[in-house]
Amino acid sequence: MKFFSFKKAEHSRNFSSVAANYAQRTFFAVPLVMAYTLIRLLHLAAILILAAAVIIENIAIKPRITSEDAHNLARVDAVAGISAVLTLVLGLILWLTVGKPPEFYSGNPVFHAKLGAFVLLLLAASYPALFFNKYRSTSRAEIAVPKAILVLLKIEVGLLLVIPVLAFLMARGVGLNS
Repeated sequence: MKFFSFKKAEHSRNFSSVAANYAQRTFFAVPLVMAYTLIRLLHLAAILILAAAVIIENIAIKPRITSEDAHNLARVDAVAGISAVLTLVLGLILWLTVGKPPEFYSGNPVFHAKLGAFVLLLLAASYPALFFNKYRSTSRAEIAVPKAILVLLKIEVGLLLVIPVLAFLMARGVGLNS
């Protein structure tokens, strides 16, 4: 069974016209595809850095911490904050500008649940961030950590487990009206 025929004159003429047509149609599409891929990769990197910072905070936190621990936790929390902002900004860019049309996401209740979980994550991270920044450069030898900080850090980990599940479901079309 032959799949291709290689008649020299026909092949060269057809190939050049097909290549020219393809080049004209994809001149602007290639940069958009590259931008979409780059933004998705940066979004993923920001998410992974956020997850790593939250896990490090949970490993390092104790009911009583030293001033050095508070300083280091404040630095890790700053990394978490920056990566959370980057995750949000890059996610908004993916939602509103590149990739799938905004309607794909906007009408999906799973997407709204994912956004809600991310907002809860940001709210849960705010009190520990204020606490760590307050004691970042203290002269105390030991600092008592409120129970609420310990609970909120555990809630952050729980939300970090829920958000990827919602993203997976959303990517598979769960929640779409079709």
